[in-house]
Amino acid sequence: MKKILILGVGAQGSTVAQRMDEEENVSEIICADADPAAVDNLVKILKKGKGKLVDASDIDSIKEAAEGVDLIVNGLPLKFGKNVLEAALEVKCDYQDFAATESIHKNWVEGIKIMYDVYGKRFSDIGKTAVIATGSAPGLICVAARHTMKYLDTCDTIYTIVYEGVEAKRFLPFWWSPVTALSDMAGTPIAYENGELIEGEPFSRPIYRKYDYLDKEIRFVEHDHDEPVHMGLNAKEFFKGAKNIYFKYAGAGVAFAEPLYRAGLLSKDTETIDGKEISPFNLVLKHIPPAPKYHDEIKEIIEEGLVSDTGAMVVEATGTKDGKPVRVETHVFAPGLAESFNRAGLTAEMYLTGQGGALFTKMFVEDKYTQKGLISSDMLTFDQVDYYRQCAEELDITMDTKVIDLN
Repeated sequence: MKKILILGVGAQGSTVAQRMDEEENVSEIICADADPAAVDNLVKILKKGKGKLVDASDIDSIKEAAEGVDLIVNGLPLKFGKNVLEAALEVKCDYQDFAATESIHKNWVEGIKIMYDVYGKRFSDIGKTAVIATGSAPGLICVAARHTMKYLDTCDTIYTIVYEGVEAKRFLPFWWSPVTALSDMAGTPIAYENGELIEGEPFSRPIYRKYDYLDKEIRFVEHDHDEPVHMGLNAKEFFKGAKNIYFKYAGAGVAFAEPLYRAGLLSKDTETIDGKEISPFNLVLKHIPPAPKYHDEIKEIIEEGLVSDTGAMVVEATGTKDGKPVRVETHVFAPGLAESFNRAGLTAEMYLTGQGGALFTKMFVEDKYTQKGLISSDMLTFDQVDYYRQCAEELDITMDTKVIDLN
């Protein structure tokens, strides 16, 4: 029986807690946050839940909450990542998070390398497993990328592609944290090109795709995301020697943020305007509504009406199979907003990211990780990928793969 500490009970953490509450091999779920109301609201709907207030800026506070647990699931903001990693090592438990921390090194790419090399050895030395980047993207999409490799002997280029096509009639540009969304929009995109990690320009190098299940051609652009970094660093061992790996993004959030970026309104540098010091980023952020997360709020948005309720998550990989050039496409299908709400009272973003993350937690609970040390979600074995896919299908999250002959 597993005892789990979930740090951060927002959309991701609370979804994982609810899913683990249903698992026979889980004995207790400690729900920890700095917000007592958020903790109480979650614990009261769980059978195995226990609330705890934690100051994540204090490692000792995390260690106290983690005493005796088998696994820490880190759903906190990225700035707390190093503290949670250190606490997990000190109490000697397994570790999971949803995205790479920014607190290990001022350059987050170097931080990922440190996580692999330094923290990987430290977790291995105590016989424990840390799995990072376990949401939907990165996370689920990385599982899809690994699955795609089954159909190739060699790989040259991989595109990981996400289209956030859910759009409400009310002004709601982002379905997740606006500060995270805007920071990513203005961040420097990283691509893996010709075997090297390179920096790009936000919203640059567009590609266009028209998939059968979308009613129009979509323009996808460069975006600051983790997948090319993780997969690029692991290309030789896990991605058939791929030389080029990209993340391409589209949706209402991109359409909203791109002109702001080009106008300089996503800059975090302060400017003097009419005698007042103002950060354009903070000014824009102040006028963006928070992502909906409560049942009645989501219900109201749906009842007001939606402009669209669609999306796409695709992995496209070109390479060879049996000496012939091919392109392999894996399309991920999942419930949209209306269906996610009907099934679980969640938005589509909360459903896909939370459920995607919970499946990685389930793999801890079921002792499916054979690796010791630190791995990212793109480093699963094919057996682990198959188990993940099997569990995802029970949540109506499916993968459809097709091989296209390029001769």
